[in-house]
Amino acid sequence: MDTVQTRRTLITGAAALAAFAALPGASYAAAEKRSPVIKTTAGKVRGYVDGEVSVFKGLRYGQDTGGARRFMPPIKPEPWTDVKDALTYGASCPQGKGEDEVQSEDCLFLNVWTPAKAKKDSLADGGKRPVMFYIHGGAYNTGSGSHPWYEGTKLAKRSDVVVVTVNHRLNAFGYLYLARLFNDPSVADSGNNGQLDLVLALQWVRDNIAQFGGDPDRVLCFGQSGGGAKIATLLAMPSAKGLLHRAVTMSGQQVTAGGPFNATKRAKAFMDKTGAKDLAALRALPADKMVEGLRATDPIAGQGSVYMGPVLDQRSLNRHPFFPDASPVGLSVPMMCGNTHDETKGFIGFDAKVFPKTWDEVLAKLPGQFAGRIDIDPETVIAFYRQTYPNYSPSDVYFAASTAGRSWKAAIIQDEERARAGAPAYAYQINWKSPKDGGIFGAPHTIDIGLVFGTLDAKGSIVGTGPESVAMSNTMSDAFVNFARTGDPNGGALSKWEPYTLPRRQTMVFDTVSRMEDDPRGAEREFFNQVPFTQFGT
Repeated sequence: MDTVQTRRTLITGAAALAAFAALPGASYAAAEKRSPVIKTTAGKVRGYVDGEVSVFKGLRYGQDTGGARRFMPPIKPEPWTDVKDALTYGASCPQGKGEDEVQSEDCLFLNVWTPAKAKKDSLADGGKRPVMFYIHGGAYNTGSGSHPWYEGTKLAKRSDVVVVTVNHRLNAFGYLYLARLFNDPSVADSGNNGQLDLVLALQWVRDNIAQFGGDPDRVLCFGQSGGGAKIATLLAMPSAKGLLHRAVTMSGQQVTAGGPFNATKRAKAFMDKTGAKDLAALRALPADKMVEGLRATDPIAGQGSVYMGPVLDQRSLNRHPFFPDASPVGLSVPMMCGNTHDETKGFIGFDAKVFPKTWDEVLAKLPGQFAGRIDIDPETVIAFYRQTYPNYSPSDVYFAASTAGRSWKAAIIQDEERARAGAPAYAYQINWKSPKDGGIFGAPHTIDIGLVFGTLDAKGSIVGTGPESVAMSNTMSDAFVNFARTGDPNGGALSKWEPYTLPRRQTMVFDTVSRMEDDPRGAEREFFNQVPFTQFGT
């Protein structure tokens, strides 16, 4: 047993006792009595009750991906005959962050929150609730479904939905493309195994979620940042077709995937960093040495750590998600596509001291934000913004320009390609400002997570808990829930939300008073249309 797995066993055991202790009644016997036992396709599982919500954590949807199964597609778990406790989160994929993080290659777990009421050891109460399946961010490299911002109790209870979060393989464990290096069928899918994990998790939902009071025919996939990119990629994967019925990308897009030749160069750089000479050596590397290999310099960019992400392998992914147009695979799936007004203010650690204070600082820092995405003279960018927004300070220009050139452009591409295909998305932009530090961070990357989940008081939350925060959260959450129920976000407190069409480019602007706008920030959109956009890493 490796040290990662040993630590996981010890921590999981302690966490299980803590979970029981935290339950009403505070005794093991009382908690066990209150725990619903549900029969899944692999065996029975026991969760716990948190208020009016039944919670199941660490539900296994796939077998251990370590050892000989490293770099291989996921497979369903072996059935069991006893009752498995589902009381604590499962391990996340190794990623090298945080000593307390439970990490293991045995990471194919998901979590379920449901308001369904138990009936004779079943939660299949006929409610047929929409399922809100959340995919975490962290690019394709880090993260897990156990982040406190994604805790599903409040969303499940308030909106009568079933919430699911998921762990899957990341970085080199999920996206190291080895097919052109080794003539071995076991690694033919290695560049997209992280995506195939998500497909297997969605198959688990299809086969089991009715037992938890959910509707397998109304599955909304929503994800922020890297989670949104993973969803955009799923919309181009034939193996995912029919498993998700609505999709929301929140500040995360995937226009193109990595090409096989660049992905092979990255695999070689990774192997050189680890010292592994062949496939057997790669499979024998300890997990922490695999993580160290990610520090290799990216051979395509010539700087930064080596990129890992989905690959155009002509197997599970045989075309780009949104190039040259929107993949036909996903056009039947209603889609929402959103961004925040001040995305890049979320990439600086919420440290106001690093705001650029002079135009020279803006000139020096902008190229780093544009790198790998767009190639444009920063002096021209600054001149455009100073003319268009004469009252903007240097930091205002820096964050507006970096947001427009870094990720917003990809959201526009998704919206426009859907519109051209006659299957438009519902576009949104968040202008509502985080109350953190008096609002100086505006509407940064990640602000929509807490608003949708209602986790306003979660550790590290930037959303706030005041009346305005609650009202904004209710408005956004209701729109997402309506979309999960019907494929249409309209209803509740919002004005009529029209799909994004050309040339109007209708967009819902979420703010203290939310409103529809045609082509918000249109001048910026037209300015950056002067140069082509490249999906980062591809």
